[in-house]
Amino acid sequence: FGSLSEKLAQMMTPRPAGGGAAVTTPRPATRIGIVAGHLGNDSGSVCVDENQEVTLTEQEMNQEIATLVRNSLLALGFQVDLLQEYDTRLAGYRAAALVSIHNDSCDYYNDQATGFKVAAAMETRDINRANRLTACLVDRYLRITKLTYHAGSITPDMTDYHSFLEIDPNTTAAIIETGFLHLDREYLTEHTEQVAEGIVQGILCF
Repeated sequence: FGSLSEKLAQMMTPRPAGGGAAVTTPRPATRIGIVAGHLGNDSGSVCVDENQEVTLTEQEMNQEIATLVRNSLLALGFQVDLLQEYDTRLAGYRAAALVSIHNDSCDYYNDQATGFKVAAAMETRDINRANRLTACLVDRYLRITKLTYHAGSITPDMTDYHSFLEIDPNTTAAIIETGFLHLDREYLTEHTEQVAEGIVQGILCF
């Protein structure tokens, strides 16, 4: 038999309802925003054959990649928003990270017009996090796809991307052009899962 003080201590110890084990409140899932470039707005770059028949649009490619990225992140337990190019939800959007997915031109420029590029939102309250997201996307995408990092062709359309000015400044954001729809088209269309995985791993790295 225990002492009276031990019994009193047991009686005063809070017990969970129903007598079961204590239950902790689960933490809310981390929110990630994925923009499918040009979705809901226009076709983006348009690829045509010798008869001027449309064979692929950038919007179609962007949406396919973005959907795969969204599905992978959902399976990993993240809360994911698949957003259109000018989605009304982008105004003041708050998340751990936002990545906008695009592709480069269907036109042939030269033999060096191949590979991917990444630019981060610099209008942010934490430039270190912006640089980290960029570095993670470049590193993981390069490792998985083996495509060339084409930093020399980053344009103002990327660095001054409109969504960067719309979202909450606490949201770390970047835009990636996953390849050129001319020289990289075969890889992008036949290895789309690897393309998406490169983005997923970049987000996980971040």
